[in-house]
Amino acid sequence: MTNIHLGDIRYNARTGAFEARVDVHTGGKVYGYPCAVKGPMTMRPSAVSSGLIAEAERRAGGAGGLRSVL
Repeated sequence: MTNIHLGDIRYNARTGAFEARVDVHTGGKVYGYPCAVKGPMTMRPSAVSSGLIAEAERRAGGAGGLRSVL
């Protein structure tokens, strides 16, 4: 079973994106991914969260890339 936890979400005005560390708990390990979703500062919070989660799920399913293991 996979659980996903969003860290603090912040808006980076320079890049025009919301950023957060997203932790994916799977197989008894926790993998942390730095994720970002582009959008205006007025983007709906639910759209921001779902975009960040979708990026983490894509990254967790692929080989290689930047992640931390806790």
